[in-house]
Amino acid sequence: MTGLAAQIAFRARNAKQVSLAAFFAATLHFGVAPCAKAQHIVASATTPAVSTAAEPVRHEPSRIVIGFMGGRVRRDSPDRNEVRLAAKLREEYSDGAYVDTYENAHWRDARAKILSLLDADHDGKLSAEEKQKARIILFGHSWGASATVTLARDLRDLGIPVLLTVQVDSVQKMGQQDDIIPANVAEAMNFFQPDGLLHGRKLIRAEDPSKTRILGNEELSYKHTALSCKGYPWHQRVFAKEHMYIECDPQVWSQIESLIRSKFPQVQAEANGKAAHGN
Repeated sequence: MTGLAAQIAFRARNAKQVSLAAFFAATLHFGVAPCAKAQHIVASATTPAVSTAAEPVRHEPSRIVIGFMGGRVRRDSPDRNEVRLAAKLREEYSDGAYVDTYENAHWRDARAKILSLLDADHDGKLSAEEKQKARIILFGHSWGASATVTLARDLRDLGIPVLLTVQVDSVQKMGQQDDIIPANVAEAMNFFQPDGLLHGRKLIRAEDPSKTRILGNEELSYKHTALSCKGYPWHQRVFAKEHMYIECDPQVWSQIESLIRSKFPQVQAEANGKAAHGN
């Protein structure tokens, strides 16, 4: 975060807003502003109720999907797109998937959950077979995107493969590295926007291109765009508008949803859909 803070302060000085801009830009991630806890988004005027906690999985899930929140956002904030997408997937794939969201600072809790889910015989350790059966999908925004790569790298060291990682305007957290995708990841996608005081990683690359396919580094621009992201504090709207927009852009999350769904067996989705409609 040291480089990021320097970049923010430099831009703020040019705009003759150094004191105010640097302070509020810092609060976007460190959560020291009085209204930092009010960081919620509303995708539409009416927000349907969503389940924000993963239901217990009674057997080894065929897929494990984990999303990480950005900044200091709570893992169960119901109006965040990360939580809304997780709730949607959890409902549709309830019979064979574990889907949940975590705060980026608690990525080790997510790792512990993954190891528990993979331990099919409950002997407290993972066999080579149990590790290779892993079908893991990770995604996140901002610091949550940095946590995504951090967890994937930790799983690499444990010999556990990852199907897909998705980063949304990834901001590297101190002590982490979010630009190099570890070799245990089969596919990785990066969405970013380059504008404003706070913007994400422009380029990710594979640690081993023969093992990891980079699906893209997709740049989006919000210079001439106005999105309804209700619930964000005013200083984010002023100093990190574009970083906010990419998180609540429905087109971005539609693409992420499609990427995640592509990693699920189609037959399972169809079966769950028929059951839900009583067919």
